Amino acid sequence: MADIRLDVFGDVSAACATLAKKDKALARALETIGVPHIRRRSGGFGALFRIIVEQQVSVASAQAIWARCCKGVKPMTAPAALNLGEEGLKACGLSGPKARYVIALANAVDSGDLNIKAIASLDNDAAARALQCVKGIGPWTAAIYLLFCEGRIDIWPAGDVALLGAYRSARRRGPLPVMKQFDEKAQKWAPSRGLAAHILWTYYAHIRGRTPI
Repeated sequence: MADIRLDVFGDVSAACATLAKKDKALARALETIGVPHIRRRSGGFGALFRIIVEQQVSVASAQAIWARCCKGVKPMTAPAALNLGEEGLKACGLSGPKARYVIALANAVDSGDLNIKAIASLDNDAAARALQCVKGIGPWTAAIYLLFCEGRIDIWPAGDVALLGAYRSARRRGPLPVMKQFDEKAQKWAPSRGLAAHILWTYYAHIRGRTPI
């Protein structure tokens, strides 16, 4: 069972130093950014809703759509989302599939099929499986929730294009990995894969001239 007591929201200086020794690209990213920005969010229905919004869209688009969703779904609860319905969610800017994903999530939470509070008591693999029982929540969405909302330090969001872009930018020698190779390489960063992700997200914001969010 994975040790879920390790907290990426805590002091990560020693873990950063270890990662820098494991990989020169991570060391270069850390040298550039200094300290990684750790994304931290409150958990619950609204957090999963927001991550669904963020699937496969730009940061700017996600922020704009999420702002509209926050205005349309009041309070930000499963019953309120169900009351708004699929068409109401689409009016907030969600695509048809994402509106259906949010409805599936709201139904799972409202019925008790998904007990979000209980996720915290599960190990990494079991927590990811529990989240992925809901239509529209795949490995990436589950990983982002466990990273941002629970502070788990050894979760890897496979397939994240921003992480790949950051790593390819920081890697100045040798062949540049494609996504499959990159996700395989990340396994070597255990037990701090989630921290490596935060380092690379922060570096990605830096090279794009943005403030990390």
